Amino acid sequence: MKAILALEDGRTFEGESFGHTGTTTGEACFNTSMTGYQEIITDPSYRGQIVTMTYPLIGNYGINPEDAESSQPHVRGFVIGELSPVASSWRSRQTLPEYFSEHNVIGIEGVDTRALTKHLRSAGAMRSCISTELSADEAVKAAQNSSLMEGSDFVKEVSTSETYNWDGESRDWTIPNPSSGQEGNYRELPEAKYNIVAYDFGIKYDILRHLRQNGFNVKVVNSCTSAEDILAMNPDGVFLSNGPGDPAALDYIHQEVKNLLGKTPIFGICLGHQILTHVFGGSTYKLKFGHRGGNHPVKDLRSGKVTITAQNHGFATDSESLPDDVEVTHINLNDQTVEGFRHAVHPAFSVQYHPEAAPGPNDATYFFEEFAELIESNR
Repeated sequence: MKAILALEDGRTFEGESFGHTGTTTGEACFNTSMTGYQEIITDPSYRGQIVTMTYPLIGNYGINPEDAESSQPHVRGFVIGELSPVASSWRSRQTLPEYFSEHNVIGIEGVDTRALTKHLRSAGAMRSCISTELSADEAVKAAQNSSLMEGSDFVKEVSTSETYNWDGESRDWTIPNPSSGQEGNYRELPEAKYNIVAYDFGIKYDILRHLRQNGFNVKVVNSCTSAEDILAMNPDGVFLSNGPGDPAALDYIHQEVKNLLGKTPIFGICLGHQILTHVFGGSTYKLKFGHRGGNHPVKDLRSGKVTITAQNHGFATDSESLPDDVEVTHINLNDQTVEGFRHAVHPAFSVQYHPEAAPGPNDATYFFEEFAELIESNR
């Protein structure tokens, strides 16, 4: 069915729908990853957004349960250049259109994603609409009347409603190598030495897997859980997860995390990093078009080492707003934005990017080890 993608500034793109039909709105953004569309679709951090994939062919390896980052897709819509007519991976259980049809997600293919990406880079991420039923003018108006990302709290939509202990499959998949003692397709997990509590602001399964692979037992709690309730669990540390929306709109979370500062080791990533920015007394601002992809270079200012990182965020820390007792440890080499910091007094640190990647490179997985070391040093 014919479909249209309309931006709030009046620019429109025509294509064909796949998956679901109807009308949807959200902030238009783009991701430059070459693979990993399933992980992107199911990442809760994309709540409220219509995602464009810059890689031209999508859907060629289908969908499988093992690669999902949550129990459902979270994108409001999905924009691609060409949809693969076949899903050829032996791991595939259904096609991308079948998955979208099951979950009522609208996809649009046949869009000039290069032109769209260049437009968003120049004009910035903006509100948009995908529709199979509206005219071009009506779709533009629908985009203009949709909610702004600034001030939006999508965390309440994606956070777990009940506390649970993570017991999902966390073993790392590998190729059997009997000569080295690796008999099966999974590496055995190490002993769980640390009991931590993870705030679910939109946590990804692969973060939970990596925490378990690094010796953590993880209790996952709702975003509104009080500091008092967290400390009553007597955790070895607290993890602040990734998530969607505007970090400045989460005052109720800032206050509870502030009440934890200095009382337990804290490690945050992505939205967790931005929340710590506010807890430390700093501020955040909206990036023009965000950082979304698996090829962002980040420099560790302590060692000079550069790693290639996976990122997905539309807001950043204002470095000038940080107090003197916060040390910036990492910067983005593309635009010099803050990518990591730690507190000089309290045991708390965070990074803006994703150490667990999924999708993306594994250069930064050592941060999970650093969290364990921080816990050990504060016992």
